[in-house]
Amino acid sequence: MTANCPRVLSIAGSDSGGGAGIQADIRTITNLGGHAMTAITAVTAQNSAGVAAVELMTPDMVLAQIWAVMDDFGADAIKIGMLGSPEIALAVAGFLKSQRNMPVIFDPVMVATSGATLADDRTIAAFQKIIPLSCLVTPNLDEWERLGGDNNMSGFNVPFLVKGGHGQDDLLIDRLLGPDGERERWEGGRIDTRHSHGTGCTLSAAIATYLAGGDSLSDAIGKARTYVRASLEAAPGYGAGHGPMGVPKL
Repeated sequence: MTANCPRVLSIAGSDSGGGAGIQADIRTITNLGGHAMTAITAVTAQNSAGVAAVELMTPDMVLAQIWAVMDDFGADAIKIGMLGSPEIALAVAGFLKSQRNMPVIFDPVMVATSGATLADDRTIAAFQKIIPLSCLVTPNLDEWERLGGDNNMSGFNVPFLVKGGHGQDDLLIDRLLGPDGERERWEGGRIDTRHSHGTGCTLSAAIATYLAGGDSLSDAIGKARTYVRASLEAAPGYGAGHGPMGVPKL
């Protein structure tokens, strides 16, 4: 690893509006001083109002992108976002089995900020193959319930960062959970903005970048949360709906 330019591979979908997905990951990794590499799982036509169309890559094409960069550049961490199909999820899981010492952050994307479904039941079921191969899974409250909630923790020896941003209270709580219960929590007041598209993508990409740079899991999460909050504050106000966040000055 080059200490001042960690290599981070993002496996995720493309967001034509630039707020989430691959675009958010590249922006985050680059702004935090990393080298961003990508394997695109899907191309979406979307803006701040919603998702108009989705076209999936084939599993073979996703794997071709992954191995093209891994064979040449290598990676210090991997971030996984939208997968789009059970076939792609299983193909990515197969790749991860060859990278067992690699920090892997899995953001189990199921629904876009606009409400569009990005993972059906079969794809969510296939997530069960990726979760054990990850060093952290970052579901929001809705995704956490779809994955089985607190009752499901005993089945995995993997920490989950359950994000509280979809809660209704003004005080939002992110909980780091393991098989032995809650390990740590972070609290913060709600930032009043509708320009929050890409918060989950940005958080997981930031955690991956900090881990790639050598931070502990706890420090990486804390720094990534601070970065996301700064990104919300820096939102440029684009779009009539849920617009993109901004790029904070570091």
